[in-house]
Amino acid sequence: MATTTSAVPPLATLNTPNSATTMDEKLSGNFLTLENPVFCCFLFWASVLVIKMLLMSLLTALQRFRNKILCLLPHCCLRKVFPNKEDLFFKDIEVQFDDPHVERVRRAHRNDMENILPYFTMAILYICTNPDPTVACILFRVVAIARILHTLVYAFYPVPQPSRVIAFGVAFAITIYMACAVALDVLKHI
Repeated sequence: MATTTSAVPPLATLNTPNSATTMDEKLSGNFLTLENPVFCCFLFWASVLVIKMLLMSLLTALQRFRNKILCLLPHCCLRKVFPNKEDLFFKDIEVQFDDPHVERVRRAHRNDMENILPYFTMAILYICTNPDPTVACILFRVVAIARILHTLVYAFYPVPQPSRVIAFGVAFAITIYMACAVALDVLKHI
């Protein structure tokens, strides 16, 4: 059994996508596998963002019971906020829709759903264009960190603008970049 060694390491071929690849070669390659480092990087950071979004649901519930759980304030200051009559299992509580703490967390969660879900779609399509792994992984990391920072400055510790706009804008711009990269890559084959 003869072994051959080449001057180019196998991973180096992944780092330099061949711009001369034909459409048939791109279609024959499956980029959505665990052998693709770009896809693995995306899976990790997408998992981080999904966990963050799930924790936002728990944070909303925690805000509804916040003072009841902590028991730090007198009874007259306790805050139990419920949006539905059937959820009222405490005595002497009325339905309330406008608690600022709960609404802030809900708005941050809604913002996540409005921005992270389209990002997931564009990131998967972007991976299918065989991007440079270094650039793609940096983009995935930056989006995840920007969305986490957005949640921190919006829901946990409100900070004056432009902190929220910057965190939002970074992730938004990267999603737009990915959409343009996919569109331009596909456009040359139409």
